[in-house]
Amino acid sequence: MGKLTGKVAVVTGASKGIGAGIAKALGREGASVVVNYASDKAGAERVAKEIEAGGGKAIVVGASVAKVAEIDTLFAEVKKQFGTIDILVNNAGVFGPTPIDAITEEEYDRQFNTNVKGLLFTTKAALPLFGEAGGSIINISSVVSKGVFPGISIYAGTKGAVDTITGTLSKELGARKIRVNAINPGLIVTEGTNTAGYTGENSEFEKLVLSTTPLGRLGQTDDVADVAVFLASEESRWVNGSTLDVAGGNR
Repeated sequence: MGKLTGKVAVVTGASKGIGAGIAKALGREGASVVVNYASDKAGAERVAKEIEAGGGKAIVVGASVAKVAEIDTLFAEVKKQFGTIDILVNNAGVFGPTPIDAITEEEYDRQFNTNVKGLLFTTKAALPLFGEAGGSIINISSVVSKGVFPGISIYAGTKGAVDTITGTLSKELGARKIRVNAINPGLIVTEGTNTAGYTGENSEFEKLVLSTTPLGRLGQTDDVADVAVFLASEESRWVNGSTLDVAGGNR
């Protein structure tokens, strides 16, 4: 039996990258996983098939967390399929470099609507499905919420909000036995970072990050997923309101 056998987990933005890694790790530990996606249905289906190939159970549900009506549809399907949840991973997020003189209202809304509004309303919609035993909410933040990095003021602002919301909800929901914590990754190698040029053989940004990372390597999705399993499991039963840097010591 795995650490999460019999549990039901919802992972938003799980069609690729960190979300996919977390969904697969939760599945390996025995959880039934709701693999959510906004646009990449094929990617979400690949993740679900991999979970099932390992003996787990997974369903795929499309919904953009930037839209409250779609969030409600997501959890209506979760209720229909499982009736309850034990683990919510608020992973869905968007990023875009935004030097101050290039900021637009549209880009501000795009990032805050997914990264902050989406997290809050997803959590709100999930709460009625948690049972009397409570459970675990895991928010995916970033080390940029605490560090000072030029050119990403909107994104850093969203992740600063995630950290603050995590602490607030940990106190608000503790009486319901629901623990709320955040994982703050550093640079993680994903399809998205490779496509954007942040990682890869010729990436100057990768070289810069490596030069300031004490452990001397970039992160992999499993590095984050293993911490998510810990936070989802009974092993972290006394951990609440924490933001855990998963960045090889990069700050």
